[in-house]
Amino acid sequence: MFHSIINRSPAIVVGDFKVRLITTKDVHQITAYYQRNRAYLQPWEPLRDEAFFSEAGWSKRLNQLSELHKHKLAYYFVIVRKGSNEICGVINFSNLVRHPFYACHVGYSLDENCQGKGVMRRALNAAVEWMFEEQHFHRVMAAYMPRNKRSEAVLKAAGFEKEGTAKDYLLINGRWEDHILTARINPHWNQPLL
Repeated sequence: MFHSIINRSPAIVVGDFKVRLITTKDVHQITAYYQRNRAYLQPWEPLRDEAFFSEAGWSKRLNQLSELHKHKLAYYFVIVRKGSNEICGVINFSNLVRHPFYACHVGYSLDENCQGKGVMRRALNAAVEWMFEEQHFHRVMAAYMPRNKRSEAVLKAAGFEKEGTAKDYLLINGRWEDHILTARINPHWNQPLL
């Protein structure tokens, strides 16, 4: 399932899609993704400044993400159709803590036109498996707003289990929102060499 490409970056094939780390060459595609989905994603994401929707803003951000990838501090994946560079979704792993926690958070979004096809469920499952197998993480945590039934279904299908509720957990679209806390545990975890 996992194939190495340039600089040992993962390329995970999931049906008609490929999940891979974003690169600085993706500036046009990631900008287009967020511009195209701006209104659709707004109820589920933090308020964004205008730079977030510009190529200049993404050029700067991609340089930062490249450094985070290099130092294994975060992983920002994009979902693209095989044979295309058009981004139809993102999966990002942040707050990576290794010994002794071996845990991180995951967030994701999917293009409005790709909804309801099982794309995110399969892509998220594959990306989490990569974090377990290649990065030796024990726990991946995700949170969703109780009214976000699509995200709830994605996480449940990808093996995440509810662990609790957090009041006023994240500032989403200008409001503090309660979130359901979930996690997926690596059942085959082996301690990596320190």
